[in-house]
Amino acid sequence: MSKDTRLVLGIVGGGFLILLVLFIAIISLLGSSDQFTNGTSFGNTVAIVPVQGEIAYSQSNILGGGGVASPQTITEGIKQAEKDGSVSAIVLDVNSPGGSPVASEEIMNVVKTAKKPVVVWISDIGASGAYLVASPADKIMASPSSIVGSIGVILSLTDLSGLYQKIGVNQYAIKAGEYKDMGASYRNLTPEEERMLQEMVNQDYEYFIKQVAENRKLDLDYVRSIAEGKIYTGTQAKELKLIDETGDREKAIESAARLGGIKGDYEVITITPTETLADIIKGYSTNFAYALGKGIGSLLNEGSVESSVDYSLR
Repeated sequence: MSKDTRLVLGIVGGGFLILLVLFIAIISLLGSSDQFTNGTSFGNTVAIVPVQGEIAYSQSNILGGGGVASPQTITEGIKQAEKDGSVSAIVLDVNSPGGSPVASEEIMNVVKTAKKPVVVWISDIGASGAYLVASPADKIMASPSSIVGSIGVILSLTDLSGLYQKIGVNQYAIKAGEYKDMGASYRNLTPEEERMLQEMVNQDYEYFIKQVAENRKLDLDYVRSIAEGKIYTGTQAKELKLIDETGDREKAIESAARLGGIKGDYEVITITPTETLADIIKGYSTNFAYALGKGIGSLLNEGSVESSVDYSLR
């Protein structure tokens, strides 16, 4: 074999080797990603992220409220599942009456933008803010006897002025700004204040309806007709297209596995991230600032006074 022939073969062989290395590198990059573009996943694991209790920021735990579904822990759980290459699908295990509209919307947005399939399973209750969280999922399943819906907004205020007079308590405020003590427990609302708050509630209600219609691909007027704060059983919710199927937890996990492209057996893990002190302080300061900005009573639920805008079943 001539020198020139060996040189040509060497160049060709070297080029082929380089192409082979590049091909392997591309395959490796695809393998390290969570999914192919057609949705087929590499992992054989379904991750469960619990959404249990009232949806609220962390300060409820500080005040001893308990039973709080924190957006910090839930969104972090979803993000962990998204980053884990062994996870093909996510199940949100929901048992919640709803809660803060801001916290609910925060979780909803993470569910909406998730790259991996998300299946929601509603056990006892998935109402108001919890249903808002569930609405953009790839599939919603619920126990036939569960409570679903309650699409509505409530602003609860308490007027204790009559009680204060009876027990000789004279409570008042020194304020700057005509409406700064709007919703305070020591006086009732003026007609103008009631109109202002009703407009706020109506605006939030219309936003809630619009999000459900968009997420569930339903007609806006249809959603408005079945909303109105009504609650439904899982069976009724399926008939109304608020959920996709009725079934138990295992059926929801099985459905998530198949949506994730898992053909055979699969593993199930539960992701429950622990909140750091920074997360707790962040949630507390964020909601407290929101309360100050609104100037409507207290979001800290002191005593028996309720003064919060809340997507919840009351």
